[in-house]
Amino acid sequence: MTKSTLDDVLDRLHTLQAEVEEEIDRLLNEKRKLFKYTLEQGRVRFEQGVKRLQLQHRTGVWTYLRHARIRHVLTTPIIYSLFVLFVALDIAVTLYQHICFCIYKIPRIKRADYFIIDRQHLAYLNFIEKIHCTYCGYVNGLIEYLREISARTEKYWCPIKHAQRTPDPHYLTERFVDYGDAGAYKKQLEALRKEWSKIKQSTTDCTDHD
Repeated sequence: MTKSTLDDVLDRLHTLQAEVEEEIDRLLNEKRKLFKYTLEQGRVRFEQGVKRLQLQHRTGVWTYLRHARIRHVLTTPIIYSLFVLFVALDIAVTLYQHICFCIYKIPRIKRADYFIIDRQHLAYLNFIEKIHCTYCGYVNGLIEYLREISARTEKYWCPIKHAQRTPDPHYLTERFVDYGDAGAYKKQLEALRKEWSKIKQSTTDCTDHD
């Protein structure tokens, strides 16, 4: 099949994305040296004396509370009231992918890849700020995790592009068949259900195809 202009553009985009990832890794390594920390099996390790320097920039809890804006205080209970719902959703989708992805032979997702909870190690944050940052890290990681699960599910069950493009479609939509192309859908559905070479990190169990 002859490659379209869009295919060429997507190929160049993927190449650029790989270069961007390499550049981000390079910059992260530079920042780690600048701020004197390393990662050991995913755990942050600061050089000796760095935490003492960070403590000089920490705002005490009582000072923090005295200067808190009223709108922040009033809306905090609303933000944290969602925690139970987020945890319930996390449990539900994790069970879903462990059960259904194995049945469908969809590569499962490494949950740990999406939950990076590390800001609590920063000594310049007080106890309340650490709670806020931990919560934000969890919820945003959960959303990324859900997006990847939903993307793989959509690719399996309904790999058809929309008639109108959404503001930020997930990356697997590139592989979907065109809206209105009934012939391509019927011909390519089973192949699309088995083709997972373009996905992000995943586990390898429960994915062997018949």
